Amino acid sequence: MPGGRSSHKNTGKPASQLLFSEALLQVSGTLFNTGRHVSFRPDQHHPVNVSGGPLLYNHRLEEVRLHFGSEDGLGSEHLVNKKPSAAEVQLIHFNEELYSNISEASRNPNGLAIISFLVNVANNSNPFLNRLLNRETITRISFKHEANILHDLSIEDLYPENFGFLTYQGSMTVPPCYETVTWIIIDRPLNITSMQVHSLRLLSQSQPSEIFHSMSDNFRPVQPLFHRGLRGNIDFRKAGRKCKGANFKLHVDIQTPLKTST
Repeated sequence: MPGGRSSHKNTGKPASQLLFSEALLQVSGTLFNTGRHVSFRPDQHHPVNVSGGPLLYNHRLEEVRLHFGSEDGLGSEHLVNKKPSAAEVQLIHFNEELYSNISEASRNPNGLAIISFLVNVANNSNPFLNRLLNRETITRISFKHEANILHDLSIEDLYPENFGFLTYQGSMTVPPCYETVTWIIIDRPLNITSMQVHSLRLLSQSQPSEIFHSMSDNFRPVQPLFHRGLRGNIDFRKAGRKCKGANFKLHVDIQTPLKTST
């Protein structure tokens, strides 16, 4: 593993309460089959930003990335009480105050912030994920390098009304695994249906002319904490404890031109 800040943790007990600021407006972007991940990249005309909480700077959303397994009992890159989830959604942001793009930010201190949601299989689906994973959309990116433009998605749909988070300093989950990431793990899981996770497993790492290899199991194994502490905005008093958690508030916003009526 690359150094003492390598990522993916067994996070023990999840946190409690996370607050974010103004409602997020709808965004457009492109859904890709990269050959390794399902990746949604919002256009940059109306950038989505995150700040506050453990973050010292504003960070801009660059990509929404999905990790998933070949069976429901694995797929996530973080564990809760030593148990993986069927999938994990990662919102990858770069520090726009210090760096001009994600490539520069990923190599430098305080460069990236990744907000992570664990995903369970259920009878219903999160509205944002439902837009990405419905049959009409997902079949258009069946093979490597295929892409599909999507309109009017709301990042806000990923965030429950009341939730908490844990945070730690770690590394990227793909090579070269730079140790430049502030990880923020949301304590409320998202849902997708069994049909949707099955559709993900039918996606190919390869192009149509090549032998089919499923994109499944595109997650990195969990790594030890190396004595690093986890922080969060837990209210321990609600759990019957006397200790107080950190008073973190995370602010998520979207920048858009003002609209005037005629």
